[in-house]
Amino acid sequence: MTETMSETTNGAEARPRWYVTTAIPYVNAKPHIGFALEIVLTDALARYHRLIGQDVWFLTGTDDNSLKNVRAAENEGMTPRAFVDRNAQAFQALRGALNLSFDDFIRTSADQRHPAGVRKLWEACAASGDIYTQPYRGLYCVGCEQFYTEDELIDGLCPEHHTPPEVVEEENSFFRLSRYQQQLLDLIESDQLRIVPRTRRNEVLSFIRHGLEDFSVSRSQARAHGWGVPVPDDPGQVMYVWFDALGNYITALGYADDGPLYEKYWVQNPRRTHVIGKGIVRFHAVYWPAMLLSAGVPLPTTIFVHGYVTVEGAKISKSLGNVVDPVALAEHYGADALRYYLLRAIPATEDGDFSLERFIRTYNSDLADRLGNLLNRAVSMIGRYFGGEVPAPGAVEAVDQALIATAHGLAERVDAAMERFAPHEALAAIWELVDAANKYVEETAPWTLAKRRTSGLDVERMGVRLATVLYHLAESLRLVAHYVAPFIPETAAGIAAQLGITLDTSGEWERVARWGGYPAGTKVRPGSVLFPKLELPVEEKFTAEDAE
Repeated sequence: MTETMSETTNGAEARPRWYVTTAIPYVNAKPHIGFALEIVLTDALARYHRLIGQDVWFLTGTDDNSLKNVRAAENEGMTPRAFVDRNAQAFQALRGALNLSFDDFIRTSADQRHPAGVRKLWEACAASGDIYTQPYRGLYCVGCEQFYTEDELIDGLCPEHHTPPEVVEEENSFFRLSRYQQQLLDLIESDQLRIVPRTRRNEVLSFIRHGLEDFSVSRSQARAHGWGVPVPDDPGQVMYVWFDALGNYITALGYADDGPLYEKYWVQNPRRTHVIGKGIVRFHAVYWPAMLLSAGVPLPTTIFVHGYVTVEGAKISKSLGNVVDPVALAEHYGADALRYYLLRAIPATEDGDFSLERFIRTYNSDLADRLGNLLNRAVSMIGRYFGGEVPAPGAVEAVDQALIATAHGLAERVDAAMERFAPHEALAAIWELVDAANKYVEETAPWTLAKRRTSGLDVERMGVRLATVLYHLAESLRLVAHYVAPFIPETAAGIAAQLGITLDTSGEWERVARWGGYPAGTKVRPGSVLFPKLELPVEEKFTAEDAE
């Protein structure tokens, strides 16, 4: 299974550690479905690593200190503080709306751990001789919060936002990125700094080989409108948003004072993972590692890069009116329905499309017809034929063995998929067990066995056979409930409740995933339908007017 780490703390063996973060989004607008993909993906990874017994710390938060936040506030006639406080609340509220399990939420403008930490990071880089001041003139995209060279533009426009960049001319502090070119190449080529998928790794290597140039790490207080973290010993400048924002991954852990979380989850932890979108790879895979090398701080071990969500084939754009509000969608259809779609229908390393029609078809097919119907049939038959008490199984026949064989090896398949950051593959493997159980129902025909049991035709043998079939269905559903818990946690709890059990959160995954763990004699508890069928076509709109 997943690589583990042997540790001893006060004489007791500690659980393997796993630290994971999302990127921190700008709060110039409410969350849209693109960020919902990232945070649900990261949540599923965090929940999975907890499930298999690891000591997980999951961080997310908001990037409050960007120039685009300042300009958005001005457009609404608000102060930056009032504006970012309001919008950051919408991102924090995703915890409830999308059923998230993050351990910490950091805000770069409101959390005192952060400015103290990034000042320490700045001073460490300066002590290494990697920060200097010079006049600068460049092309700046506020949307990307990034400088571009002429040859990086497409027809003179930002390649990401398709808008003309602003010409910026001022004296700034610079970071000696060029000093770390060969070291970064060595780290990435050796996979000491692992970038997933390989296509993104190759893009980063190509960018580095093209030659690294030093980059600006500050902006004037005047251009920043006084908003941001002041540069140490230079009150006329604030930190450039990326130097500021990237530091959150360690400032949230207490880097400023070398706190215990920083030591535990960063310095002494062999698994430090960032989950980011493809548009910000350069900052995370080049700028951030170089800054850490300069400061003498350990690097992340893995940078996982996911694709974008398109809406009915088009890039999300406020001007197109296709910005889907994930909160409204989850409120209408349920958080698990949205989580399932994002994790199953969109391969994590690729761009994936959202349309309401495809969402509902996936919901009906996978959740209502295949999983929901299986649970309803199994619980109903246990109630009808055994008074609601799951019977003990008898001898295993060939048809039973086929079902059991599908369950065997599933743990390894799911684990391998999650190590590849491929939850869609993990869910596909789990649904093979769901489908095998549905096929098993048709092949064994419990209703026929029940008739034979009451008709005088080999009553005893038919009773044992019916008991075996229904036990195997209950056991299949027990396994499904545990396997889907990282992805659709409310559904997992609902399945367990109807089976009369609780989800095992002990972390003893090898035992939990072993076939035969359902306790015979347990009373099932029929409940409401998990996923009522939805009708097509649909008329609802879930666009967010003020989302970016």
